[in-house]
Amino acid sequence: MSETTLFIHDLEAAVSPARSGPLRGKSLGDLEVHSPASVAISGDRILAVGKPEDVLREHPPGPECVSVDGRGKVAMPGLVDCHTHACFLGDRAREFELRSAGASYEELHAAGGGILSTVSATREGSEDELAAVAERHFGWMLEHGTMTAEAKSGYGLDRDTEMKMLRAIARAAENTPLDVSPTFLAHTPDREFEDAGAYTEYVINEILPEAAKHARAADIFLERGSFEVPEARRYFEAAREYGLALRMHGDQFTERGAIPLAVEVGAKSVDHLEATGDEGAKTLAKSDVAAVLLPACALFLDLPLPPARTLVEEGAIVALATDFNPGSSFCESLPLVMSLACMRLKMSPAESLSACTANAAHVLGMSGEVGRISPGYRADILVLDAPDWRYVAYHLGGDRFAARVKSGELL
Repeated sequence: MSETTLFIHDLEAAVSPARSGPLRGKSLGDLEVHSPASVAISGDRILAVGKPEDVLREHPPGPECVSVDGRGKVAMPGLVDCHTHACFLGDRAREFELRSAGASYEELHAAGGGILSTVSATREGSEDELAAVAERHFGWMLEHGTMTAEAKSGYGLDRDTEMKMLRAIARAAENTPLDVSPTFLAHTPDREFEDAGAYTEYVINEILPEAAKHARAADIFLERGSFEVPEARRYFEAAREYGLALRMHGDQFTERGAIPLAVEVGAKSVDHLEATGDEGAKTLAKSDVAAVLLPACALFLDLPLPPARTLVEEGAIVALATDFNPGSSFCESLPLVMSLACMRLKMSPAESLSACTANAAHVLGMSGEVGRISPGYRADILVLDAPDWRYVAYHLGGDRFAARVKSGELL
C-alpha cells in the first residue's frame, strides 16, 4: 500500500468534473461532489477522495505526513490555462489608453502597433530577460490557482527571436512549480516579406524544424491581415510532419474558414470564436475540435461574445482560458475568466469549472493526468477558503485559496 504523504482532511466538499476525458453537451456541468470529504495523496499522485472516515481508515497518515485542515473549506482541481502568451517584453499601456479613446485593435495593428510593437520589444531583449519575465508571469498565474499552463511563442516572427522565446519558456518552466506546455505560434507575417505566402514558406523551412524540438503544439492566427486558409493549411501540413498538435486562433474578428479547416486537419482546438455564427458553432460541435473561449479578451477589446450557449448545447468540447498577453487580454486569472463565463457567456459555475480543468487539460493532451481530483491523477489541488466551491466564480475573481497543492507538495 502506498504511503500517505499529504492528507487534506474534513473538507466541506471535494468537487471535480465527473468521469474521464472531455465533457460535452449536457455533461459539461456534471460534477462529482464528495461532501464532506478528505483527500489522501502519495508523492505526486492522488490516492483517494471520499468520506473522511473511509479515507482515514484506508489511507491513514503516517508520522511524516503533512496535514491540511479543510474544515469550512472546499477542494477543487488545480486550474489549467490552455491559451496564454506569457513570454514577451515591453507593454502596451499606451495602446490601452488609445483604445479607451476609441481606436480599434485592427487600426492599431495596421499602424504598426499591436502585435508588431511587442515584436519590436521582444526582438531587442535578451533570452535572460525573456526567461525572467516568463517566470514572473507564471508566478502570477500560480497565485490565481493555475497549475498547468500553455505558453506560446509568436512575438519574434524571425527565426532567432522565436527560438529565443521557446528557450526562455523552457528555462522559466524549470524555475516554477507550474507545468508548462510550449506552443510555437505563427502569429502574423513579418512585414519584411512580400506576402503571407512567402512568409509561411520561411516559417516552414527556417523556423519550424528547430521550433518543433522545443514545442508540443503548433498554432497559427487565421484572420484578416494575418494568415488565410491556404497559408494555414500549408503550415498545418508541415507541423503535422513533426508530430506537433495543431491549434488555431480563429474567428476573432471575422469568419474566414477557420472552423472548416480545423475540422479538415484534425486540429486540437480553435480559440477565440467571437465572430463565429450559428453554422460555424454547429459544425464545430459535430467534431472533436475543442472550442477555446477567451472572455477576458472579448471584454478587453469590447468584441462580440462567442456563442458559448450554442456551442455547449450543440455538444462541442468547450474550454476556457485567459489569453494572457500584453495587448488584448492582460489577465492571468482563471477565476476571473470563470466569473465572466458565468455572467457574460451564460455558462453555469459547474460548466465553467469543467471548461478550465478537465476540458482545458484535454486541449493540452493531458487528459487522465490533470484537471480532476481522482485516484491516479496528479495531486494538483486548490483548497478554496470558502464553504461552497461556487465561490470561485461567484466571488468576482474568486482566488481566495487557503492552500495550494502542486504535484503533492504544499506550496
